[in-house]
Amino acid sequence: MNTPKPQSPKRPKLSHLAVAMAAAGMIGLGGIGLAHSRALEPAATASVPAARVALPDFSQLVKQNGQAVVNISVSKKPEAAGPGLRGGDDPFGWFFRDLPRRQTPVRGVGSGFIVSADGYILTNAHVVDGADEVTVRMSDRREMKARVVGSDSQTDVAVIKVDATGLPTVRLGDSQAVSVGQWVVAIGSPYGLESTVTAGIVSATSRALPSEGYVPFIQTDVAVNPGNSGGPLFDLDGRVIGINSQIYSRTGGWQGLSFAIPIDVAIRVKDQLISDGKVTRGRLGVGIQEMSEPLAKSFGLDKPRGAAVTSVEPDSAAARAGLKAGDVILALDGKPVERTIDLARRVAERKPGSEVKLEIWRDGSRQEIAARLGQQQTKQLAAAASDTDKGRLGVAVRSLEKSEAAAQGLDGGLVVEAADGAAARAGIQPGDVIVSMNGRPVDKPAQLRQMLEKAGDRIAILVKRGDARLFVPVELEHG
Repeated sequence: MNTPKPQSPKRPKLSHLAVAMAAAGMIGLGGIGLAHSRALEPAATASVPAARVALPDFSQLVKQNGQAVVNISVSKKPEAAGPGLRGGDDPFGWFFRDLPRRQTPVRGVGSGFIVSADGYILTNAHVVDGADEVTVRMSDRREMKARVVGSDSQTDVAVIKVDATGLPTVRLGDSQAVSVGQWVVAIGSPYGLESTVTAGIVSATSRALPSEGYVPFIQTDVAVNPGNSGGPLFDLDGRVIGINSQIYSRTGGWQGLSFAIPIDVAIRVKDQLISDGKVTRGRLGVGIQEMSEPLAKSFGLDKPRGAAVTSVEPDSAAARAGLKAGDVILALDGKPVERTIDLARRVAERKPGSEVKLEIWRDGSRQEIAARLGQQQTKQLAAAASDTDKGRLGVAVRSLEKSEAAAQGLDGGLVVEAADGAAARAGIQPGDVIVSMNGRPVDKPAQLRQMLEKAGDRIAILVKRGDARLFVPVELEHG
């Protein structure tokens, strides 16, 4: 985990304060307690007990589940290296330019948890992505080689397998029952430190992130750091409710914003990876936009809800069903669509070829239409590989298919599937087609990544929106 780094603030020195409070009998359960209250209140109220909040004890939870949490280390072969540095890059390059660069295997660590006694383990896709060798280390110090059964980059879920039986397993919970404010516990290997336990509360549920279209993340304030990726998030009953996957950080370390993949999402992916070796998803074929209050009023809706259709792909399920740009999708199969992620996730959960019923808002009235879903292609994200550049533009894109390009009179381009950060502030919207950046045509996400890595603070993006083309000036996020 799948930016400038300010100096960490110094921790204030509390030792003298703590000693003074302890000497005065002022430290009680959960902070300043009963002795402090009695010292300051009149004698007449001394018999009134002060309110105390008992904090949970996680020791039994860890004892019961810790053995099923594993450390995962991976090794990747380095890419083929060319000659060493040349004269312009290295003052000694002229003398050593014909010597090959030294190749060192790339190594990484993460976490995982055993879900079946015969050796199936859940982790993050980014932990094992591109791995040539995967080693699982258990809490009893046993080490086993593992093979990657399959991974799904769109949800960041992977399944690996070790050849063993009778292994300890975790119990799975219900992520739909998770409530904001409840206590949760993470076990993992941050920075390679095995069997590390941290705790906190659920900060939010169904959290949508800019680069993730199908995962309603569980947000917590649990301390999660590099190496925790793929580890379990437990509720107080000792059941796994999520897989720790991402953090928001300007320093590379935890800053109180951690995100976990709900376990129900992970299990659906796991079952498909084990049975089919891949994940298939339904596809509607629309660009959608989050509804704001001003936008809802302009559509004649009483409040912000639903997903506004910004574009319809030719020859897609949406096109065949008669959806049009300007429609607002209010419900799918009778369940309300409150936000765009609701629609994206529910469509993706359906099997290709299945029929769904859509309730839409068109021209000030409700209508119902049916659509037979197509199959979702793998989405590629236009985010730089390095943490320092990730999110400078803030878009999720995919290459324009040949049929789409021909229909729009283009040779190629990138369809914007999500926009946030710098892109959103500049006015780039889902459904836009990025044609070029700074005058250079772009038609592959990897190409856009490379161009963003070399870009300055400001760029000009040419987008096609409907029948119009326009240049959008963008001030990029600092890396």
